[in-house]
Amino acid sequence: MADITLVNLNMLFMRYGEEIERELHVPLGPLYLTRALEDAGFKVDFRDYQTCSCDDPFDMNNFLDFLADPAPVIGLSCMANLLPFTIQAIRALKQRYPEHVVVLGGVGSTAVEDKILKRFPWVDIIARGESERSGVEMMRALQSGSSLEGIRGISYRDTDGGICHNPKQDRICKLDSIPFPSFHKINLKKYAGYGMMTSRGCPYPCTFCSVAPVWFLESYSRSAKNIVEEMSFLNKEAGIDLFLFQDEFFVSGKKQVMDFCCELRKSGLNVEWKAFGRVNLVDDEMMRAMADCGCLELRFGIESGSDKVLALTKKGFTAADSLEIIPRAVEIFPRVDAFFMWGFPFETMDDFNQSLFQMVSFRMMGARILPSLLSLLPQTDLYKEWSEKYKLEFCPYLLPEFVFTGHELCYGGEVEIPERYKEYFKMIMDNPDIFSGFFHMDLENNVLPKLKLLRQFGFYPEKQEKKPSDGSESCGAHSPRITPQELATRAGR
Repeated sequence: MADITLVNLNMLFMRYGEEIERELHVPLGPLYLTRALEDAGFKVDFRDYQTCSCDDPFDMNNFLDFLADPAPVIGLSCMANLLPFTIQAIRALKQRYPEHVVVLGGVGSTAVEDKILKRFPWVDIIARGESERSGVEMMRALQSGSSLEGIRGISYRDTDGGICHNPKQDRICKLDSIPFPSFHKINLKKYAGYGMMTSRGCPYPCTFCSVAPVWFLESYSRSAKNIVEEMSFLNKEAGIDLFLFQDEFFVSGKKQVMDFCCELRKSGLNVEWKAFGRVNLVDDEMMRAMADCGCLELRFGIESGSDKVLALTKKGFTAADSLEIIPRAVEIFPRVDAFFMWGFPFETMDDFNQSLFQMVSFRMMGARILPSLLSLLPQTDLYKEWSEKYKLEFCPYLLPEFVFTGHELCYGGEVEIPERYKEYFKMIMDNPDIFSGFFHMDLENNVLPKLKLLRQFGFYPEKQEKKPSDGSESCGAHSPRITPQELATRAGR
């Protein structure tokens, strides 16, 4: 009998007309927590909902079948896009297993813990931030029947029904002290994407960012040796030869990156990898060292071509910095991704046109341009500042890519909400302050005119009639799906 059933609900599941796109990615966060719980002596029943083979994972009967016979404590992890589904799933679990304790974890509930606990009484506990310490302490308290009062990093109801938010948990500064995730709980060979954590947190206060606030703007990194040891383990155990360093601060400094490249070359591993970078923290020597030891893709969050917007979002560099680095990166790496964000409430059409010009220029140079509509997540400084100035608007045919859930049907550059999921989206519309990432600010004058221009320049597909996918629809990964002939990569690569 397990002590806790831990469920990963983060998944890539998209509907393009009659087609479905799904891809399995190793669920790092829940597997790190699983390892911490196992090392503390708890028996963990880990279940990755990505691996549910049913045609419709959002049918609640399918979910309940997948979660049959859970342990007395059930923990579910999700990101913002699947927070609404997760809340509904918890309600179904509590109806079937009313005596079980259900814990909501992951970044999806960040900054709205109080609202969730007040409006959705079936959620028992919410875990905040890193859970390697909090999770162990919480399980000990639950099993012993003792108070949750002294456990940092959790929110819950007390015995009188009051909402309690305990102080935040101290950050884990020495990341090398964290054991590798519990990879033995999954079949690694079944997964298509292998992410790795090289750091936790980012010190840059970008006002639109939903990640840095989760880590309190503090960043800590693993040693190069520790990272390469995990790569070697995964390569040996499952033949993995392509890694994605998906943390925002892989390029935290030149020495950190150069040490990693040196350690990887010394290991003799024949692997390739992708990483995120910042244009103000890279130079030619660093980029060439990365490319020489297997980096085939470097991703930059450019966000805007307007210095005014970059300053207002506290991005930490200028448009000129991007114009200096991107052409050089394109000459060094097989692929360079440039992420742009649009739809800021303070972004004038002149500001947007500067971004559009830069996007066109980088595309001509050979970079792949990945535009995404601003998602107003509640933990961001931008949302906190501007949500009182604009009414949040829900548009049933246009959602930010960041919060695509898999319920939607994608037709060209628009989406359709199927009738069977109307109640799901009604919950979103009834709670804009919880699910703000699904909403817009000034749809008519801010969002739609910019979308029209993006379509004219080929960054979003033109509105289409309802028909099966032809491969050109917008995907849920911050970019439009495009045909091979349209791929913005350098010729011959």
